[in-house]
Amino acid sequence: MGQSAVRVACIQMEPVVGAKDTNVRHSLDRIAAAADHGARLIVLPELANSGYVFETREEAFALAETLSDSPTLRAWAEAAARHGAHIVAGIAERAGPVLYNAAVLIGPQGHVGTFRKVHLWAAENLFFEPGDLGFPVFRTPLGRIGMAICYDAWFPETFRLAALQGADVVCVPTNWVPIPGQDPKREAMANILVMAAAHSNSLFIACADRIGTERGQPFEGQSLVVGCTGWPVAGPASRDREEIVYADVDLADARRARNWNTFNQVLRDRRSDVYDEMLGSGAKPGWY
Repeated sequence: MGQSAVRVACIQMEPVVGAKDTNVRHSLDRIAAAADHGARLIVLPELANSGYVFETREEAFALAETLSDSPTLRAWAEAAARHGAHIVAGIAERAGPVLYNAAVLIGPQGHVGTFRKVHLWAAENLFFEPGDLGFPVFRTPLGRIGMAICYDAWFPETFRLAALQGADVVCVPTNWVPIPGQDPKREAMANILVMAAAHSNSLFIACADRIGTERGQPFEGQSLVVGCTGWPVAGPASRDREEIVYADVDLADARRARNWNTFNQVLRDRRSDVYDEMLGSGAKPGWY
């Protein structure tokens, strides 16, 4: 797999809905800044090029791109090649008549793979189809990289499926919003969820959130990188400022740390023989 030590950067920025060219230029500036600080794995927010709060389906289609002929993906790929970095970024993907809230993984040699958001949040259901690619894990020179987007982090299966495929790190482009009942003096609920997921699966998790208020919707910021033991190793960032958080990590630690002691390994200890009824086929009516 090559060298495991890597500097991870999560770019917290404020895309403007509809201002795609401006957003892409801004993302390239931030990517260059992160690369200049030694980052080799760089994560951008959800829908980083288009903005998030669409008013109509027509607007969403107009801002989406077919990945095989995407000017945004080309610009990010040129940046990845120029800086010798891997980039994970959120983008609205058009596949014929269908739209997906997607994330792309791009390396110095070009487009590595795509993730399509599995769990859609709120009005996203009016514009996007649920992802149909599962939770793929991609082998790269940096390590094994998985992806998720925002609300996917509320489902433990997201990170467990990545871990079971050998992921070292899951990159999460996100647009976290305030959760009802949230204490403004405490960290975002999402921060707590990804810390728990990192711990219970022995994974690094790198989350890049956006900031600002778009068409009345505020966003949480608080981007962070969580170590494989569950504790933040960078961030959380502020709630309201553009910034970049950096973490120097050895991604191989994710696999080493799964052996918690002589007796316990977090994935090996799963009792799948007693989980059947929770995993779908044996579920009883009313469980959901």
